[in-house]
Amino acid sequence: MILELDCGNSFIKWRVLDPIGQGSILGSGIATEADGLLVELLSLPVTISKCRLVSVRSDSETALLVGAIARSLGVEVLCAAASEKLGGVTNGYKDFQRLGLDRWLAIVGAYQLCRGPCVVIDLGTAVTVDLIDEGGQHLGGYIAPGMSLLTAQLRTHTKRILYDEQEAKAALSDVAPGRSTSEAVERGCLKMLHSYIESQIDSAAHYLGGQPEVFVTGGDVSLLAERRPVKKVPDLVFKGLAIACPL
Repeated sequence: MILELDCGNSFIKWRVLDPIGQGSILGSGIATEADGLLVELLSLPVTISKCRLVSVRSDSETALLVGAIARSLGVEVLCAAASEKLGGVTNGYKDFQRLGLDRWLAIVGAYQLCRGPCVVIDLGTAVTVDLIDEGGQHLGGYIAPGMSLLTAQLRTHTKRILYDEQEAKAALSDVAPGRSTSEAVERGCLKMLHSYIESQIDSAAHYLGGQPEVFVTGGDVSLLAERRPVKKVPDLVFKGLAIACPL
């Protein structure tokens, strides 16, 4: 069985695939640290024989995690690395090594799915938007605060804005004008996020010509407004990881 890991700054996303059963997912989850991850993996009723990983953590943190997995599971861990070209895509950064690895793999994964002009929107702690033309040239992209950062800034820097996570979640059940501080803040930031995404999709047509395919991924994908056709692909980074680290 193949273990795939996407190691972000806050969480480690993982899944186990059956390479024979058309890549069917046998298990998946999210861990906050290495010890918890290993407990989950060792409790699975399958034997992991191969592992591939993408990490945006520091080299030392990644090395510790790789070592722990190798020792506990007895497998070699393949790590995705920065590259100028991969899967038909040319990295558009002036210094290709500065483009975040998870973002790069999502770009590659999206292009493999459509083989044409596309926009990749990752809704996470930050919102990243990347443009890829028909020939696989990455044109660059944009980085902006995600929903959690937008609301956190208001709650941190405005003394009278006080409410808990339960109120925040309840506030997002609607987008009507808020009748409490929590509703006003959460819905205001959500509408700002929606407007930003819409403007990015519109401007992408200018750079790419016509109507490119739009792929959306990330932990906040459920917040996306259903205003136009997009493809929600939660495992977009894993699709790129499979290309970067074939097993």
